[in-house]
Amino acid sequence: MRTLYVSQQNCYVCLQQETLLVKQGETIYGEVQLPLLEQVLIFGKSQVSTQAIRACLWRDIPITYLSRMGFCYGRILPIARGYRQLSRYQQQLSPVEKLISARAIVQAKLKNSRVLMRRQRKRLESQVIENVLQSLDYLANQAVGADSVERLIGFEGAGAAQYFSAFAECLTNTDFVFTARTRRPPGNPVNAMLSFGYQVLWNHLLALIELQGLDPYYACLHQAHDSHAALASDLIEEFRAPIVDSLVLWLVNSKVVNSQKDFDYRDGGCYLNDSGRRKYLQAFLQRMEEEIQTDSGEKQPKWDLLTQQVKAYKRFVYNPSFLYQPYQIR
Repeated sequence: MRTLYVSQQNCYVCLQQETLLVKQGETIYGEVQLPLLEQVLIFGKSQVSTQAIRACLWRDIPITYLSRMGFCYGRILPIARGYRQLSRYQQQLSPVEKLISARAIVQAKLKNSRVLMRRQRKRLESQVIENVLQSLDYLANQAVGADSVERLIGFEGAGAAQYFSAFAECLTNTDFVFTARTRRPPGNPVNAMLSFGYQVLWNHLLALIELQGLDPYYACLHQAHDSHAALASDLIEEFRAPIVDSLVLWLVNSKVVNSQKDFDYRDGGCYLNDSGRRKYLQAFLQRMEEEIQTDSGEKQPKWDLLTQQVKAYKRFVYNPSFLYQPYQIR
């Protein structure tokens, strides 16, 4: 199944028989057959025809509207998505069951961050990275015994601060400077790519959560509110380092992105421009289509990891005795 990204500005998405076309005037930038489509992401100022929207709703294909920087404005969903049978089971999870799941999520995030740093240490001699490895190991062990979600969030925050303190050590392209993680707004090109990547991945997970019939507003670690689908924020944690952070390091160190040409500075922040978004999304798609070997010896694209984890969480909701096991890299 495919996701249709419309990142070029002022495009028009229309329906031609069983195919969505992305056009600008008479120029066709992309096309995808509806039976192969899982979701549509519209970045910035592009239009979708009523016929295309109706066809997507008929086939249970959500359409997401985002700013050019990746902020999600909202989603178009079929009416059936509003009736969630699993929501009742999610609400019935006990505080202990949710805490156990939250522990596993935080521990997996810290361990995945540590694995990525360990891989960087193999090619770089850095005492900073060595110190961060020890800190992440300690915090992951502490998370196992956390007696509240508040303490877990504290361990997660401390781990993120340690992790990003060493992130600059992993950047070998001197055109990119990174001193700390800044989000609202992102303060430099590295932060711009991290924020954009997390938003893209978050929206993918949100679509999968809805496709599986889960209620995205009932989670274990994060608190939901009217505009925050907390379950997507829970499930993204285990994928930040292996998918987004590793991709950003590759884009920078391989000089795929240009610090001057692929970013805009405005409104007090730094954001990917049209060319930067195209480069990022192209690399993201290629990365997610790569095959990896499972524990059973079979090969699967990285896309399947996302679906696999959402389904694992669904099994946990139906039967909490099957504890949720987050994805961990080795």
